[in-house]
Amino acid sequence: MAEGLKLPIIDLSSPDRTSSARLIRQACMECGFFYLVNHGVEEELLGRVFDQSSKFFSLPLEVKSKLARKQNRGYTALFAENLDPTASSKGDSKESFYIGPLEDATQNKLNQWPSEDILPSWRPTMESYYKKVLSTGKRLLSLIALALNLDEDFFEKVGGLNKHTALLRLLHYPGQLGSSDEEVLGASAHSDYGTVTLLASNGVPGLQVCREKSKQPRVWEDVIHIDGAFIVNIGDLMERWTNCLFQSTVHRVIPAGQERYSVAFFLDPNEDSLVECLASCCNESLPPRCNNYPLQGIRTLQINAQYPSRLTTLIIIKCFMGRLRPCNWWTMLVKLPFNRVLVLFSTKPRNRYYTSNLSDTKSLLQVTTN
Repeated sequence: MAEGLKLPIIDLSSPDRTSSARLIRQACMECGFFYLVNHGVEEELLGRVFDQSSKFFSLPLEVKSKLARKQNRGYTALFAENLDPTASSKGDSKESFYIGPLEDATQNKLNQWPSEDILPSWRPTMESYYKKVLSTGKRLLSLIALALNLDEDFFEKVGGLNKHTALLRLLHYPGQLGSSDEEVLGASAHSDYGTVTLLASNGVPGLQVCREKSKQPRVWEDVIHIDGAFIVNIGDLMERWTNCLFQSTVHRVIPAGQERYSVAFFLDPNEDSLVECLASCCNESLPPRCNNYPLQGIRTLQINAQYPSRLTTLIIIKCFMGRLRPCNWWTMLVKLPFNRVLVLFSTKPRNRYYTSNLSDTKSLLQVTTN
């Protein structure tokens, strides 16, 4: 039986930013989760988001499937995603819809929108919410920078937000799934791969956290809903940047017997960002624990990893200045895309990722050079 988890509450409007940063630091070191209140996103707007989300997910499957996910934008059907393929082969009992950056014209063109004839208020509602929560996320990052003993505009100065890759994801968990011999979760156990996530829900329970991800069996604690508050959690990138000072915490969503709607905002930096240990989080006695990697290669792998039909054992090779050695990312083996081999070339000053398809070794499906 899961127990309720007591999380700190951070007031984004508090004039005592030093105190708020100190609370964030403690929360991120101990659990990686906290509540955020007085964040500037109106409850009326959030209510409209859930209303429009409900209307979209209530549409017939053939209508929703016309907006099927492409380049991480659009609709993902029930059971199409599996965040923990070791736990279930059926997939997660949720459907979702991705919306990407709006400011950049090239990125915005990738977004897909329901027909205005069917949902005339859908696009303006989601665009308004995206812009609001993006502003909230940037304000939060300034406090996180202070929590890391950095200048509050650190993330702005390093270019981490001028061409951000933030994604808004609408989520719907059906209330009843019928009988099954296999345990099916709304979202199986995982940690988010980005910087920070801001989550709002319609109040239906189901979100659980495991604070000790290496402990077996896992102990799960319920995250209690607070009206008007975002639930914020740290992602894998922030854990790597902070040299594991901040915790990227494993969490899941269990079926609650009633429909659950949530909306997650994944605030991630520019695709050309280099994931490297922050200077304030390492020294001679505490050297960096992780190698430096370009964000886009990591992110592409982790996004593709969520779809169970494409999972199998992979070969990973790391080539460092001409010398082959095993990659220390062995934990990603079960999460990588089907029938692909990844070769990581780490050279100074730039890193390169090459992904090739084993069924056609002459073609490169993806080349990302930073």
